[in-house]
Amino acid sequence: MFGNYLIGLREGLEAGLVVCILVAYLVKTDRRDALKPIWIGVGVACAVSLAFGAALEFGSQELTFEAQELLGGSLSIVAVGLVTWMVFWMRRTARHLKAELHGRLDAALRMGTGALVVTAFLAVGREGLETALFVWASVRAATDASGSSGPLTGVLLGIASAVLLSWLFYRGALRINLSRFFTWTGGMLVVVAAGVFAYGVHDLQEARFLGGLADKAFDISATIPPDSWYGTLLKGVFNFQPDPTVLQVTVWALYLIPTLALFLAPVGFGRSVRGEEQKATDEQAGSGGDGARGSDGAVAGGERVRDGSRRAGGRTVRDEG
Repeated sequence: MFGNYLIGLREGLEAGLVVCILVAYLVKTDRRDALKPIWIGVGVACAVSLAFGAALEFGSQELTFEAQELLGGSLSIVAVGLVTWMVFWMRRTARHLKAELHGRLDAALRMGTGALVVTAFLAVGREGLETALFVWASVRAATDASGSSGPLTGVLLGIASAVLLSWLFYRGALRINLSRFFTWTGGMLVVVAAGVFAYGVHDLQEARFLGGLADKAFDISATIPPDSWYGTLLKGVFNFQPDPTVLQVTVWALYLIPTLALFLAPVGFGRSVRGEEQKATDEQAGSGGDGARGSDGAVAGGERVRDGSRRAGGRTVRDEG
C-alpha cells in the first residue's frame, strides 16, 4: 500500500504544483478573468486521465488470460520507461519549471481563451496520463497477489494528500525543500518501478511471450509467506515476490542499480554537457583549455567578457581624448 501511496503522492503533487504556479501567476498579474479557462483545462485533463485508466481496467477484462498478461506486461514496461523519464526530467528542470510555465502562460494569454485551456490541459494531462498508466500497472501487480483493495486505496490517499499539500503551498502555509523532496521520493519511486518492471516481465513469461517461467531464481515462500503481514508489506512496497524467475531477478537488478546510481549521482549529465560546451568556448577563445573551473566556467567566461568590454571602453575613451 505504501508504494502505491507514494505514486499517488509524487505524481499528484507534481500536477498540483503546476496548477498552483499557473493560478498564482494569474492572480499576481491581476488576470483573474483567465482562471476559468485554466480550470476547464485542468478538469478536461483529469477526465481524460480517468477515462484512460478506466479503459485500461475494463478493456483488459474482455481479453483471454494470455492476452491480458501480454497487455499488462507490455504496458507495465512502458509505464516504467515513462516514470523513469519523468523523475529524471523533474530532477533536471525543477529549478526552471516556474519560469517555463510563466512563459507558456504569457504566450497563451496573448492568443486567447482556447490557448489557455490547451496550456492547462497539456501541463496537467501529461502527468495525468503517466500517472494513470503507472498506477494501473502497479495496482494490478499488487492486487493480483493480495486480492484486496489496499493498493487502490493507497493511490487515492496519496492523491488526496497531494491535493492538500498543493493547497497549503498555494496559501503559503507550508514550506519544504521541494528539491530534496523530489530527490528522495524520486529515488523511492525508482525502487517501486523496478518491482513493476520485474512483474511486467513475469506477465510476459506467463503470456508465453518470454521463456524461463519454470526457472526459479529462489523460492522462500515458506520463510516469507505471501499471505503473511510482512509478505503483504514487502509486496505492497517493493512488489516483492518470494519465488521470482531468474529473468525477473536479472532485469530487476539491471534496471535498479544503474538507474538509482545515475539518479542519486551528485553530478548529472547536464553539468557534463555544460562543461564540454565551456571547454570548447575556452579553446576557441585561446584560453588554453582551462577546465579546472568546472561549473563556474560559464560565470567566469562572462566576467572575462565584461572585463574585456571595460578595458576596450577604457582604450576608446583614451583614444578619443
